[in-house]
This record gives sequence, structure tokens and C-alpha cells, in this order.
Amino acid sequence: MNIVCSDLEGVFVPEIWINVAERTGIEELRLTTRDISDYDVLMKRRLAILDENNLKIDDIKAVIATMNPLEGAVEFLNWLRSRTQIIVVSDTFNQFARPLMEKLGWPTLFCHTLSIAPDGFITDYVLRQKDAKRETVISLKSLNYNTIAMGDSYNDITMLKEADNGILFNPPDNVKNEYPEFPVTFSYEDLKSIIEKILSNNSSK
Repeated sequence: MNIVCSDLEGVFVPEIWINVAERTGIEELRLTTRDISDYDVLMKRRLAILDENNLKIDDIKAVIATMNPLEGAVEFLNWLRSRTQIIVVSDTFNQFARPLMEKLGWPTLFCHTLSIAPDGFITDYVLRQKDAKRETVISLKSLNYNTIAMGDSYNDITMLKEADNGILFNPPDNVKNEYPEFPVTFSYEDLKSIIEKILSNNSSK
């Protein structure tokens, strides 16, 4: 049995925080896990910026409501789900993800959650589990799944390394150059070809 674990932002939907940066004009919110490998450092900086600028959860949700999947993402997901199982494993948050999951056709999502005060300010973030992407793959392997993982950022690397097959999809040059052991693709069509080959190889074992 095969199963795919995939990142969300940068793979199926645009980066949420970049869209927030563009809407608010706060340039520093453009930083993502493509730029900063330490997720805790990144999130604490983001929350401090939101607090400094009096931005609440509803301000973020208003931006997310305008976002759509990347071109071809829904079609690719439909193809993939016809071939094997997929879990979207993301470092986003339940409060952000619901409208995006609806637009993607409700794939299974593992993610984190936010602590939100009664006045709507985001006070903290709560990880479902430390290094949750890698731990998801470990758990699936313990169930005897052949695991395929794909992502684009530093926070995907431990998941890709743990999986039986890891794929970088549309990564920035810094991530691609630092991890040359992974195949790299920049289109859904090429990604289909890579996954189809893996599935075929696994079925012949």
C-alpha cells in the first residue's frame, strides 16, 4: 500500500503569509519556511508583528477568503486520489485552513492550531506534535505503508528524508541546492510522472 504526504502552501495553494504581507503592506510577513528554517523563530516573529500592527484572526481570514488553489492543483489532487491515498501535512493552522480545504475538495489535513483571545488577537500557536510532518511519516511506515512525501521548504525536509521517496516541488534555489539528494520538479505534469514511476516500482516489488 502506498500513501502520499504533502505540504500545503507552495504545493497546492499560495503562501498565506505572503498574501497577508501583500494585503497589509508589512514586508516582513513575506518571510516563510522557504527563508527561515527554525519554525519557532519564524512564528514568534509573525505573532509579534501581528500584535504590533493590531491585526486579528479575522484580518487573516479576510485575506485567506480571497485566495484560490494554484493553477492545476485541484486537477492534480483529483488524479492523485484516483491513484493512491494522500494526507496533506502542513504547518498551517485549523483556523486558517478550512476555506482552502473546501476549494481543494476536502483532502485530509493534519495541521496545528492557534490560541485566540476573546478579542480576536492571536496569542500563541500550539503544535499538534513537534516535527509533526516527520512523525506522520514514521507512523504511516509503522502501518506498513510505502510513503511518498513532497514539499518545497525547509520545514518539509525531515519528512522527505524519512519517507521512502521524497520529492521537492517548486522549491526555491536555496532549498534545492542544499538538498540535491531529492528529485526536483516544477510542474504537476512532471510530478505525476515521478509519482507514477514510484507507484509502478512499488507494485512490482
